[in-house]
Amino acid sequence: MSNTSKSALYSTEPKEKALKPQLVGCHVNDLYIDAPFRALVFIAHGAGEHCGRYDDLAQKLTGLNLLVFAHDHVGHGQSEGDRMVVSDFHIFIRDSLQHIDLMKKEHPELPVLILGHSMGGAISILTASERPSEFSGMLLISPLVVASPEVATPIKVFAAKVLNFVLPNLSLGSIDPNAISRNKKEMESYTSDPLVYHGGMKVSFVIQLMNAIARIERALPKLTLPILVLHGSSDKLCDIRGSYLLMDTVQSQDKTLKVLLLSWLLGDYAVSVGLSMSDSEG
Repeated sequence: MSNTSKSALYSTEPKEKALKPQLVGCHVNDLYIDAPFRALVFIAHGAGEHCGRYDDLAQKLTGLNLLVFAHDHVGHGQSEGDRMVVSDFHIFIRDSLQHIDLMKKEHPELPVLILGHSMGGAISILTASERPSEFSGMLLISPLVVASPEVATPIKVFAAKVLNFVLPNLSLGSIDPNAISRNKKEMESYTSDPLVYHGGMKVSFVIQLMNAIARIERALPKLTLPILVLHGSSDKLCDIRGSYLLMDTVQSQDKTLKVLLLSWLLGDYAVSVGLSMSDSEG
């Protein structure tokens, strides 16, 4: 699912003048499977990256007869906008719903699943909470649900709010590549990827993440759809305590948390996701 190579597996719509994400539709069924699709799967990628980094995962899910689609969020990858800048986190939710609506028009008979990683997990939770009756299931990989208490201390939160008024574009620390992967090859792929944003996270973006976390806290008790969560016990970016909180708070009767010991690799999750989707859809 690569925007970089514009693979024959995917078609990329031309950008419009308005600030919108670049949509990428999946057509791998023509090459890899003969059976009809069983469901639509929308993938929401994480902060600073792009949907092309989910190629392997998309291929595995497509092998399960699932129609996978995604886009680069505004300010990410090949989409328009300043890098990792968004005036309102809800823009990510709006764009996700619009993309899902486009796919539903083409495949109205298929149930819709939503899958999100890291910040994409937050996007998935809030997207599903907007239209809870329209989603048949949600799969979250190391989702952003709570702020790490070590990072979001009261003093730091107060300072961020003050800085947002006077220096909203002030760059804070960038994402540590060592927290992305334990695998040297994967880490090199991340650090050399020109579509990944390697700069510092701006104060205004941090505030939007904090706003999203506050909204998630209100949304979780209202969720009743089937939920599968995969989280690495040593995840250094998204606190696993958020996944435990999610399990304790959502009203879903069908909910599962799988903790992968000592793992925070997206690549590590690919096989687990495929097997889990096969179990739940089979």
